[in-house]
Amino acid sequence: MRIVTIGDNCMDVYQASGMAYPGGNPVNVAVYLQELGAETAYMGWVGTDPYGEIMIKSIQGKGVDTSRMVKKEGNTAVTYVEMVGNDRKFGDYDEGVMAHFALTTEQLDFAQTHQLVHAGIWGHADEYYPFFKEKGLLTSFDFSDKLGHDLVKTLTPYVDYPFFSYVKDDEHIRQFLKEVKQRGSKIAVATLGENGSIAYDGELFYQHGVNDVDVVDTMGAGDSFIAGFIYGVLGGRPIPDCLELGTSRAAKTIGYFGAW
Repeated sequence: MRIVTIGDNCMDVYQASGMAYPGGNPVNVAVYLQELGAETAYMGWVGTDPYGEIMIKSIQGKGVDTSRMVKKEGNTAVTYVEMVGNDRKFGDYDEGVMAHFALTTEQLDFAQTHQLVHAGIWGHADEYYPFFKEKGLLTSFDFSDKLGHDLVKTLTPYVDYPFFSYVKDDEHIRQFLKEVKQRGSKIAVATLGENGSIAYDGELFYQHGVNDVDVVDTMGAGDSFIAGFIYGVLGGRPIPDCLELGTSRAAKTIGYFGAW
């Protein structure tokens, strides 16, 4: 099981404590999939500042292939985080060198040696998805809570497993997932926070609740769910099992500070 993730990384800086943790959707998904037993690689840009070196070393330390990570003159992306109870609220975001991210021909060739490619809405990787699909790669993409974003219409025909964030299982999200599926996706999935998750395969809706755990920090919960679901799909498991894998992986993540 070989997966490459592409795009944004950032240091999550907790304003109250000053502690900084590596993160970013593609980074987190790669790390969680590696922990589950997949072979993963991450491609993205970091700056020449101290955070850049911390990011590379941290991802390497988790066993993820960082051979196609690139240092660019400037600053690594930073997200400032405030804790409200045990929930994290994102503040200012400095995109740093990732603002101009692009893939080289060699990196595109490298991507083709993998089974699936994953990216997120902030990662500047969406333009490559038609190419990935043309080359026969499986694709997944995290649209976060941007259900009204233009990419939902233009990109989903090239995404096998699109993921969205919403609040509850209602008629709106069900109709939304139906429309996404009709554009060509294999399975459309939405995480619903404390209300679990839902997936649609063109015929049936599948629901799953959340596990009862003590929440320390919700950072990375959605990303870990995505990793668990992808791991299940690539392992040939039925959709209910994939939702369970995602839920279990998310439950582990919210039990400690930072994404990983």
